[in-house]
Amino acid sequence: MKKHTEFPDMMALERERQNFEPYGFSCIKFSPVIMPRLDRHNEIEIIYALGGSVTYFFQDRSVVVPPHCLAILWGMFPHRIIELNGVRAFYLVSIPLSQFLCMGLPDAFMNQLFKGEILMDEDSQRFVHYDQQLLENWWMDYSASSSDMQAMMLELQGRLIRMANHVLSGSVLGFSMSAGEVNLVERMTLYIAANYHRPIKVADVGRAVGLHPDYANTMFKKTFGHTLSYHLALERITQAQRKLLITSDSIVQIAEACGFNSISCFNSAFLKFNGCTPRDYRKHFLNRGAD
Repeated sequence: MKKHTEFPDMMALERERQNFEPYGFSCIKFSPVIMPRLDRHNEIEIIYALGGSVTYFFQDRSVVVPPHCLAILWGMFPHRIIELNGVRAFYLVSIPLSQFLCMGLPDAFMNQLFKGEILMDEDSQRFVHYDQQLLENWWMDYSASSSDMQAMMLELQGRLIRMANHVLSGSVLGFSMSAGEVNLVERMTLYIAANYHRPIKVADVGRAVGLHPDYANTMFKKTFGHTLSYHLALERITQAQRKLLITSDSIVQIAEACGFNSISCFNSAFLKFNGCTPRDYRKHFLNRGAD
């Protein structure tokens, strides 16, 4: 049985954790700290701050999550807490991608999330006491390895469906996938995350999961709203962004380490995704961090 602890040492956990190491399913409550480095993982994160706001560096921008506002992000995109303002405590729920895809959430909601948005429930202020009680119950059930975990998952699914309807301002058709499809698309994302530095193509991703490239691409686009080739480029660019900010490697070294076969291809792809060159990106964000 897990020991019930109020505030784990998150700084120590961050130092020990490897990039893209999975969290699995978890629900924790802790006193947040400024994160020492960008984090990436394949789980969905639900975040909720008590008493104050949290500012994330997310991809290439700062995003403020207000107090008592339920927010959700896909951990595949580089993210880091860079500012805290009066936060007393912080809830974080991580959901494996395979479980999240089975929740029947609306297509439009999923597409926004998978395109790299931090989604927030602006109606959260109407549900402050409800959300806090839900999160406290989930945390206690998870900490105690409670037999009520199934109830927790159903409550979590229901709250996310309500959030999706608030975010989309109306009821829309739910997202539906078979268990086999869920397994395959998760394996595709993990294969890309593990092999982005190699000269892989869409055919290699399909082959890795035993599918024809066209069928793999169709299934992937149905899930994430973009193609495998776009996702592969996105993975390489997000890795490059991270390396530009946390290493002193040259632009050429970073291009090679992220699977680009030439510096011109790297510069072109980076400009397309970010609207600036890798050199300007590094200069802008490192200078801003020094202010």
